[in-house]
Amino acid sequence: VHTPSIEYQNAKRIFPNLRRRLGAVLSSVRFQLTGALLIGVPLPEMVRKTYEYYPDDVFNYDTTMLGTIAAIILGYLIFRKVTSLPGTSALANQVPGFLISYASIAAIFFTLRLDFSRQQFILSFVLVSAFFFLVTIIQARLNRRVFALVQGGRTGALTELDYVDWIVINRPSEADALPNIPIVADFRYAGLSSDWERYLAEAAISGRQVFNTKQLRESLEGQVQIDHLSENSFGHLAPDSLYAPAKLYIDVLLAFCTLIILSPFMLITAIAIRLDSKGPAIFKQTRMGYRGRPFTVYKFRSMRVQDETDRNRSSDMTQSDDDRITRMGRFIRKTRIDELPQLFNILMGQMSLIGPRPETLNLSEWYEQEIPFYRYRHIVRPGITGWAQIKQGHVTSVDDVREKLEYDFFYVRNFSIWLDFLILVQTLRVMLTGHGAK
Repeated sequence: VHTPSIEYQNAKRIFPNLRRRLGAVLSSVRFQLTGALLIGVPLPEMVRKTYEYYPDDVFNYDTTMLGTIAAIILGYLIFRKVTSLPGTSALANQVPGFLISYASIAAIFFTLRLDFSRQQFILSFVLVSAFFFLVTIIQARLNRRVFALVQGGRTGALTELDYVDWIVINRPSEADALPNIPIVADFRYAGLSSDWERYLAEAAISGRQVFNTKQLRESLEGQVQIDHLSENSFGHLAPDSLYAPAKLYIDVLLAFCTLIILSPFMLITAIAIRLDSKGPAIFKQTRMGYRGRPFTVYKFRSMRVQDETDRNRSSDMTQSDDDRITRMGRFIRKTRIDELPQLFNILMGQMSLIGPRPETLNLSEWYEQEIPFYRYRHIVRPGITGWAQIKQGHVTSVDDVREKLEYDFFYVRNFSIWLDFLILVQTLRVMLTGHGAK
């Protein structure tokens, strides 16, 4: 007599009906958006009127209310989009997402010289962020993802992902007992029985979610596996998006505005670098760029000056706690300030704000010899920050580069404004916390 696995026997206790229904309510657009609008619009105004810290004739409160509504809707749109991407945390992205939306609306107010209550606007931001903070904590406890795993082939590797519950099933009858749980199988597994093949086909036709092991892992981890190019399902080898041609103009405009705003700060940084150690404030190096064309990248110098005759493949890699890094360099690398001069590379059309990081010529040539189709990452402009940077940080070996390349391929395949938004939000978190920097 076949005895189902312990995971299978306990499957119905993982998501009881009450928890599932409550999780569905908390995840719904209607609940989240309505709750945010109720908490973020009338409540701050009620607080203002209760404590009367400003009379009604000081500011245009209709403008404040309309701006608050716009900020909430824009922030919620960013929140939903970026947290739907793989490998992301709603808890980590909700505050930066709403910070971007409220700051954008405030910038519009200042540009148009519209009067609005700053206190009421800030209070709305705090309350809305707190609301989503609580919602995402509760959701994380109620909505832990669960999949029914058909044993065999490459499915065993999925169990390494400990943030997902895996229910091992051995027979189609066990899958029938879990009608609301998606099924995962390795479609290329030669040992997959004809019974399983027929069952999976029928389940997919009937509308049940059925995932291939490879595609599910890519969606959960945000990496495209690169065993063979033909397996990666890229379609034609170019990012097909209306966003692609517009991105260059957006990058140039943002880089120009950022340079104007940060130019005094960049000047102070340059002076501090010169006082901290001998050598120029700006470090220049030839990197491999867009469509495989070399270009000169600019950065604030964070290491001691090195004789060019001593440069080799190893010296091009930054190790953890590298002794070449100066005192000032350690700080600017940790906060990503050293990347700011690359705004000039963006103005020259050589780089983008977001994209795969450009490598040195030595490393790029080495990687091309060791890793098939490495040059494919040059199909988009390199960026100051990127998907691989926020997920992995710096690399120190060929194995690390292979993993980084998987992240780069995922970025190219899922090229969109929303993925760029997520990378921007995560980069701000790295700059504030130093997490992921070397």
